[in-house]
Amino acid sequence: MPKSKERVRLNKCQREAEGYLELGLPGLALRALARLGEPEHFAPSTLYLWGESLRAMERYDEAIPALERSAEAEPENVHIWLALGWCYKRTGRLPRAVAALRSALNADPSEAILHYNLACYLSLAGDKDSALVHLSQALATDPHYRTLVDGEPDFDPLRSDPDFQALVGIIV
Repeated sequence: MPKSKERVRLNKCQREAEGYLELGLPGLALRALARLGEPEHFAPSTLYLWGESLRAMERYDEAIPALERSAEAEPENVHIWLALGWCYKRTGRLPRAVAALRSALNADPSEAILHYNLACYLSLAGDKDSALVHLSQALATDPHYRTLVDGEPDFDPLRSDPDFQALVGIIV
């Protein structure tokens, strides 16, 4: 197939997969991407969509290799690191989840969601001081995250800590 037709087919399948993901239909996204061949031959952006689809289906172990390859090729893409951290956490690899979020923050330290999720992971890891630093940064960047703290079980290890209570008790 000529390169231009192949590029059009690739773009169509990716757009279709993105649409299915937005609609909460990750199985259909995988099916659309599978028309492109085997994932080991995918470009980084397609690998990311493959990994995101698997992550959305809670197939975290399967998502990790695709997301790792995608992150290696596109280290500035915070969405890949965020998805990778999500999968690592849910497969019991908390140190790797922390490392993934730190990589994301190296790419873009202004993203509140990265600070918030890193604070969650650090709380679970027992690193109170770093967790509070990142939670503070998340709340300063986007006060909306304050509404999530009470319902976030990842902060349970810190909930009775006076420093945590003082941080989340501040009225903005």
